[in-house]
Amino acid sequence: MLRAFTARRIATAAAYGGGGLTAVGGLTFGLIVVEARLARKIIQATPNGDPPVADGAYGTALPGEALSFVVLGDSTAAGLGVHTPEETPAALLAAGLSSIAGRPVRLTNVARSGSRSDALAGQVTQALAVRPDVAVVMIGANDVTARMPAGESVRHLAAAVERLRAAGCEVVVGTCPDLGSVQPLMQPLRWFARRASRQLAAAQTIVAVERGARSVSIGDLLGREFAADPREMFSADRYHPSARGYAAAAAAMLPSMAAALDLEPELEVLPDPRRGEGVLPVYLAAAEAAEEPGTEVAGTRVAGRERGPRGRWATLLRRRGVDRAAGSGGGPAAVTPGAR
Repeated sequence: MLRAFTARRIATAAAYGGGGLTAVGGLTFGLIVVEARLARKIIQATPNGDPPVADGAYGTALPGEALSFVVLGDSTAAGLGVHTPEETPAALLAAGLSSIAGRPVRLTNVARSGSRSDALAGQVTQALAVRPDVAVVMIGANDVTARMPAGESVRHLAAAVERLRAAGCEVVVGTCPDLGSVQPLMQPLRWFARRASRQLAAAQTIVAVERGARSVSIGDLLGREFAADPREMFSADRYHPSARGYAAAAAAMLPSMAAALDLEPELEVLPDPRRGEGVLPVYLAAAEAAEEPGTEVAGTRVAGRERGPRGRWATLLRRRGVDRAAGSGGGPAAVTPGAR
């Protein structure tokens, strides 16, 4: 419950223009910075070079007008850490979306490595130039490491979602990843990094859903798989995901993209209380989602009303990917050379 109220305070501060709460205190952040410096002596924290460029058309053999799909955010959205365009999350999502929609998808990726949420304004301007039908936003890690106040961070995200939605674009926000999953961080600093990340992720969910977007908790990118096999799920820098890790994240986000576009209505299932799903005030749903990677939060109505006595109503669904869209490979529809 404390996490939920903290997230709501951050989101409220954003709404009223305040700096909001930093997710953890200055001393804690100082320790995290020291730990990060030590970690960089052990590993190369950022891969050399730029991420592969995956922009272009996917599913070109399919009939119909192409859907315009844009990706915004930081190095994770850009696909830093992999070697080919086909391995980036944007390409995986574009190919998977094309498979589900049965029509071509035109991908434009405006994400840039190192971006914080204050870079979203410029990225949205670029994105709107291609008249997007759907957008994915993945951002937040650099906000945490740069000590950007959480209220300021989510205010930039809220403005970006508002502009995209005003242009008729569906929006799916992949919330702040769990920096506590980064292997070089040691306890107790890993705990503090996890706390900061999850508080920001919950606040991001609130402001996104309040403005008509869906959110998907990235967390530690399907943490059980990463914890069980970190060498396979992280890239060589042990910081960014590997191709397999990006595929896991894309599989978590693809169903929400399909649902946002009203594709394959059978994907929309009623919340299952046995799995902790249900309809909750958005700030409570946000706190729950931040603790469970792969969880979607979307606005809903109760008795015909969007809001109840405790704020916006939201549906909590613990999505895990779309097997039918994946084909036999077990991940989002694979992109092979020539498939674009």
